[in-house]
Amino acid sequence: MNTYMEETNLGLVHTYNRFPVVLKRGSGVYLFDTEGKKYLDFAAGIAVCGLGYGNEELKETLKEQVDCLMHTSNLYYNTTCGKAAGALKRISKMDRIFFTNSGTEAVEGALKAARKYAWKKGTGRYEFIAMENSFHGRSIGAVSVTGNKAYRKPFEPMLPGVRFAVFNSLDSVKEQINDKTCAVILEPLQGEGGINQASQEFMEGVRRLCDEEGILMICDEIQCGMGRTGAMFAWQSYGVKPDIMVMAKAIGSGVPVGAFALTEKVAQDSLEPGDHGTTYGGNPFACAAVAKTVEIFEREKLVDHVQEIGIYLKEKLDELTAEHNGVIERRGIGLIQGIKVKKPAQEVINKALEEGLLIISARDNVIRLVPPLVIEKEHVDEMLEKLKCAL
Repeated sequence: MNTYMEETNLGLVHTYNRFPVVLKRGSGVYLFDTEGKKYLDFAAGIAVCGLGYGNEELKETLKEQVDCLMHTSNLYYNTTCGKAAGALKRISKMDRIFFTNSGTEAVEGALKAARKYAWKKGTGRYEFIAMENSFHGRSIGAVSVTGNKAYRKPFEPMLPGVRFAVFNSLDSVKEQINDKTCAVILEPLQGEGGINQASQEFMEGVRRLCDEEGILMICDEIQCGMGRTGAMFAWQSYGVKPDIMVMAKAIGSGVPVGAFALTEKVAQDSLEPGDHGTTYGGNPFACAAVAKTVEIFEREKLVDHVQEIGIYLKEKLDELTAEHNGVIERRGIGLIQGIKVKKPAQEVINKALEEGLLIISARDNVIRLVPPLVIEKEHVDEMLEKLKCAL
């Protein structure tokens, strides 16, 4: 066993089924292990490393921030938090931002904001409608609205008042609404759940139902946001604005940070001083990463790049699906794509690792492709050659 793996196995709680490789450094869209082997990365730290690895501009920004200030707590203002919030407001078209340390924490904040909004309105509402096959995080609250029984069962009883509807079925959502419903939470594109994209009709219908019933719409953009679908945030391509949005992963380019965003209407009538807080959220270091990430995304027009490369990736995966009898179908949009395969996805993933390709699964038989957003067509071609060998 590799010395590094041996030390890890001795020191950490065994909650991950890790691959037998120890990664040491990264460059562009490639990672290198301690033995010097090179891997083409089509996982991006589970859709986190949108800028790839070793971006010089981001590195210099973070080095400068380390020299200035890393943490003070939220009892004081700092020089980067407002800049980061302004950047996220600009690209999200939302009004108020609360910084967290992760996507799971962002979901927790969103759930609390929705309940507090209902409480201040005096409606007595507290229940949530979530989607089957959804994934929103690992804390008790986030798992409670995650539509996968395997994630919930070992930790029951869950948060009370959660009902599950069939994704992309507006009738199913209607059936779950009652006089206790305070919000509907959904991913415009389910990543962990199998690369399932919401239809235009479904997104518009949920928005309309929420307006008619006086309940809030929460969009989880943790994985599908920040340019990955070819829109800065996936809801924008539908023209359906949520009341609350959660984000994380790529907003910090690898620095742990998340956020939830509120419309002014919700912000003015929900969370108040003392209702919610975080020791590290909004710290100068993480916010410097967010502000610089957004700056690079906008200047380099990465959303346009994702649209171009996403079309090329889609076409190549469609060709693979037509040619290879082991591939059932392609799913997804932009640079969040999946292929459903006949054999267990993990078998293909393990073989791909041997070929020098990093890919991950979404459910048992779907291979998920979420590469850095800076990939080029040549990287798509290289990935396909390795993937064909793995298949």
